Order: sequence, then C-alpha cells, then structure tokens
Amino acid sequence: MQVGAGNAWRGLVHVALAVGLLTGCGEAARDDAGAPASPSAARGPDGGAGDVGSGGTIGAAGSPCELPVTFRIAAKWEAESTAVPGEDVPEEVADMVWRQGPVTAACEVDAKPAGHIGFLRVWTGEPGAAGARTVLEEFLAADKGAGEEKYQPFEAGDLAGTEVEYRYTSSLTDETKTERALAVVTPDGPVVLHLGGLDTAEHEAMLPAYELAKRTLRAS
Repeated sequence: MQVGAGNAWRGLVHVALAVGLLTGCGEAARDDAGAPASPSAARGPDGGAGDVGSGGTIGAAGSPCELPVTFRIAAKWEAESTAVPGEDVPEEVADMVWRQGPVTAACEVDAKPAGHIGFLRVWTGEPGAAGARTVLEEFLAADKGAGEEKYQPFEAGDLAGTEVEYRYTSSLTDETKTERALAVVTPDGPVVLHLGGLDTAEHEAMLPAYELAKRTLRAS
C-alpha cells in the first residue's frame, strides 16, 4: 500500500468520525447523536418487556443485511449493511473502523426512527474453533471501556450461545452506562449482537427490541 493512499484514507476516516457519519466506529461516534427521546417510548404489553411490534426479519438473502443468522427487528427500526465496502480499503483502516476483536461490523439497526438514541449492531467472523463465550470475551477485551461483565448462557431455536451484560465507561466523558451483547457460533462463523445506547436509560428502553432479536435468532 502506498503511504500517500494510507494517509488519504486516514484523513477521510477522521473527517467522517468528526461529523458522525461512521456511526459504528470510534468512541466519538460510538453511540448516537440526535434529539432526546423518551425512555418509555417502547414500553407496553409484551410479556412485561414492552410491545415493539415487528419491522420484519433480516439476515436472509435479499434483506438489508445478509448474515449467517436471521432475526426479527422492532417496528420502525431501520437496518443497513455496514460491511467493509471493498478490497481497496487498507487493512489498517479496516481494523480501526470495522473490526473489534475476532469479528467485523456487518449490520447496524438504527433505533432513531422509533424514537430512541442507539443501535443494535451485528458483527460476524470467520469460522473457527472458538466457542461463543470465547468470542464474546475477545470482543469485550477489544473494547477498552468495558468492565463488570456478567456472562450467562442462552438458547434461541436451534442456537445456543452466551450473553453478557456489562458496564462501559467512556474515556471522553468519564460516564458509565450499561450495555449488552450476545454471541452464537454458526457453520459460517461467529455472530455477535450488541446493544448500546446513549445512556443506561435509553439502553433499558431499547431492551424489548434486543429481546425480540434474541428470541427470534435462527441460523440462516
């Protein structure tokens, strides 16, 4: 790779981060700019967790994000592929922008159209021998602000995996909030689903959408 090309890519990435275009990468754009939303907007009767309706299923061929798994997303949430855009992206840029531990950004489901500030993000990896717990531990180890992890197993249809609730502390604001992630391993590789949020209140308001994705998770 030519040095000039690498510098140009880094410059573009830094500009994009500054204006919040790359919403899936970097702590400055980690979670979510926009107008304040009510944390209670998704509350309602859904087994006590909240009624989020359904915005359809993603993951299959022809959906906004083609993944090794499928799952339902909440009504009004909008899915968009965040896969590395092409082979011409320098490896160092791909590592900085799209990768976290053993997985690479694949899909982003935006909650803002539903009145919340946050994303459900999907990360995928190459097939290997690592189990779901190991994948999840390596995913969090690559996130410098993560701590106080609480792991537990879960099952969804034909899949068994590991889920973690943890606390994330921002090095920019020194504020701490709750986040969640889960991992499963498929024949096509591991998949991580991560739910952040502007703060803990927004995270909790979006939990019904996360739970909908988790309980409808199936191998493609």
